[in-house]
Amino acid sequence: MDLNSFFLATSIVALAEIGDKTQLLSLLLAARYKKHHWAIIAGIFIATVFNHAIAAWLGSALAQWISPDVMRWILGGGFIALGLWLLVPDKLDDNEKTPQAHSAWKVFIITTSLFFIAEMGDKTQVATVALGARYDDLVAVVLGTTVGMMLANAPAVWLGQKFTNALPIKWVHAIAAIIFIVIGLVTLFFYQ
Repeated sequence: MDLNSFFLATSIVALAEIGDKTQLLSLLLAARYKKHHWAIIAGIFIATVFNHAIAAWLGSALAQWISPDVMRWILGGGFIALGLWLLVPDKLDDNEKTPQAHSAWKVFIITTSLFFIAEMGDKTQVATVALGARYDDLVAVVLGTTVGMMLANAPAVWLGQKFTNALPIKWVHAIAAIIFIVIGLVTLFFYQ
């Protein structure tokens, strides 16, 4: 396994996830199902593995069909766009309702379903597509992005609002945005 790809994917997604709508969903689920934190965390994990495996595979498949020069511009521009997108804060609609559930199994199913759907088209999923297109080791990319998601979401489930309120989300997003923009520039000017 390519550890560079793994650690890059982990750090990028962990930073990008802070304050993201799926992290807000984690907080919402934790507040709603206070006795089922393990079911929520397991649901987030399963949804992330499947979602990011599909995203990384899609990125890899696109890289095979598109010429290297065109891919360089798509990836470089994509990473820069992701960096800029990170500067836009995410919110969950206040009118979004989560279904009632009393068993851990039902909470797991609800969490897995909601999280998988919420991750569709999300910054971290788009980042996973780009990482899958850029790096050959898809296992490292999927494991890295999944670990990054868990590093950001498991503490959110366990510690709730105290965790997210203690972090300067604007600064975290700014750092992540800079990382994405630098990767985009490096891809544009040094990727062959």
